Amino acid sequence: MLTLSHVSTRYGSIQALTDVSLEVEKGSVATLIGANGAGKSTALRSIMGLCQPHAGEILFEGRKLNKIPTHRIAAMGIALVPEGRAVFANLTVLENLELGGYLQRDGKRLRLDIDHVYEVFPRLKERMAQMAGTLSGGEQQMLAIGRALMAHPRLLLLDEPSLGLAPLMVHAIFDAVDRINREGATVLLVEQNANLALKRSRKAYVLETGRIIMQGDSADLAKDPRVQEAYLGE
Repeated sequence: MLTLSHVSTRYGSIQALTDVSLEVEKGSVATLIGANGAGKSTALRSIMGLCQPHAGEILFEGRKLNKIPTHRIAAMGIALVPEGRAVFANLTVLENLELGGYLQRDGKRLRLDIDHVYEVFPRLKERMAQMAGTLSGGEQQMLAIGRALMAHPRLLLLDEPSLGLAPLMVHAIFDAVDRINREGATVLLVEQNANLALKRSRKAYVLETGRIIMQGDSADLAKDPRVQEAYLGE
């Protein structure tokens, strides 16, 4: 579904990604793990067109994404849940979801989509009239994912969904991601919690200082002594 081929991205003179190649199969969950500052978020931003690679190409279902504006990439079926959630704090939960469905012109369909988000995250239904800025961190993460689901993404990009959350909330979020995947969305997960990411994905890539240094089945990488020492604390 998604292919990055020899992608390099820089911010001014700072090289953030160097010769990155990876593939995400349709219907799978793949993960990018690595230390803070390794370039994981830049990879997702490059896919979404928020920063343009200066080398290499990005293909989504065989179509080249390079130089395509972000709003058109979103309309093609890719949604990004950014690090830090980026909910609209001064709007209600419901209004945030309605903004996520801005491409949906059918009011009845929009209502069904909102109801589906409430099925995935029942707590959001309880908070539908509450201002998003007053939600807990975990609830804001639920809202950020729910808002992305409103666009019916075929590929969901998740940037650090567990960051700053209590363990119980982390597992609730990842259980929801599992459900979203079972319902048909392909997922590319960026996550500092390598142990959790490797357990919840099929294929994994290890990013270090902007380069892919290891790749393979998640279960195999979880057993690799180098990964255990560097990222799993073993």
